[in-house]
Amino acid sequence: MTDLPLRNADRLARRRRPPGVLPVAAVLISSPWLASPLSAQLQPGSAGAELADATGEAIYAQSCANCHGLDGTGLAPSLVAFEEELPDFSDCDFAAREPDADWIAVAHEGGPVRGFSEMMPAFRGALTEEQLGRVMGYIRTLCTDPNWPRGELNLPRALLTEKAYPEDEWVVEVGVDLERGGAVEAAYVYEQRFGPRSQVEVVIPYGWRSGGGGDEHEAESDGGVTHGLGDVVLAVKHALYHDLGKGTIVSLMAEAILPTGDEAAGFGAPGGEVEAFLAFGQILPADAFLQAQGGAAVPFREGAATEAFGRILLGRTWTEGKWGRVWSPMLEVQAKRDLESGAPTRVDLVPQIQVALNTRQHVLANVGVVIPADREAGQRPPLRLVAYLLLDWFDGGFFEGW
Repeated sequence: MTDLPLRNADRLARRRRPPGVLPVAAVLISSPWLASPLSAQLQPGSAGAELADATGEAIYAQSCANCHGLDGTGLAPSLVAFEEELPDFSDCDFAAREPDADWIAVAHEGGPVRGFSEMMPAFRGALTEEQLGRVMGYIRTLCTDPNWPRGELNLPRALLTEKAYPEDEWVVEVGVDLERGGAVEAAYVYEQRFGPRSQVEVVIPYGWRSGGGGDEHEAESDGGVTHGLGDVVLAVKHALYHDLGKGTIVSLMAEAILPTGDEAAGFGAPGGEVEAFLAFGQILPADAFLQAQGGAAVPFREGAATEAFGRILLGRTWTEGKWGRVWSPMLEVQAKRDLESGAPTRVDLVPQIQVALNTRQHVLANVGVVIPADREAGQRPPLRLVAYLLLDWFDGGFFEGW
């Protein structure tokens, strides 16, 4: 559910009609990989040169195993010179979700490059990026369960299109009408993975609008602002297919939209609804990516039509310098149509940009504008400013890694 403020508004509009690479993944859950005391850092021109043609396993054994163990499970704190807990590379729940590029950044530049401990030294000058890539190839063999989708497939979250990758996130979404009174709709989204491929999701919307309510709708004053809870959403996602070699991931998601909102105040629809859709993600050359979503919404109320919808977006990620902040501009196109004779197709364009806010890159924001393409006078939906603030909570708290 990446477009709750929009989706809730769309549902209410349906009620009133006749009938929202390299991914911006945050890095590590505890101390970063290859963590070792500064005294263990390789010296330029020594062992690094000797390992120029070595396998990833051999480089790992000489450069990393003193702290991380030959099996990748990490040594006990009593056996190393620091207190930070070492990660377990054989734990697929931890290791699979992190893209190679993030781990190589931490190994090459040291822990602070992603907001981690200085006990993780920089190996630049001792091991090349190509050598570190070989080490990553070996580390990937320590997770032996191929069911876990790799973190490279975790593409940037859009405003409307649901991404296919299962996530551990919370998101605060806000949508503001830029015309017709400036109604505001917000939502808190909580997502949690379970198992290698699945995710549950809860969405709690809340809205504000001018006028239209009496005391029972909590209007703050006569003709003032009415506010209230919207329709709560419960959802489940499951990745049906993923292939890092092809850069592809496909998921199925189902949602139950509960009639918890106040219909009379404009915050809820008269009855529940279910949605089901496929979500698709594709890595493209040059740090570009494509995402798509298609499905249908079936309302449980008399006289309401089933709605088919499709969304597609194209984006690209840019990095400041070699290891810095990432920016992902995207353009989405959304089309919706009620499945009944003569119903119009409604199309929206959504230019937007996502940016990593902190050094660890697990706190992100996105802002864009929903521009209705159907411009009939008096019939066009209002322009909407939509944004979100996201925390990938698996990688740390909101105030960590800045």
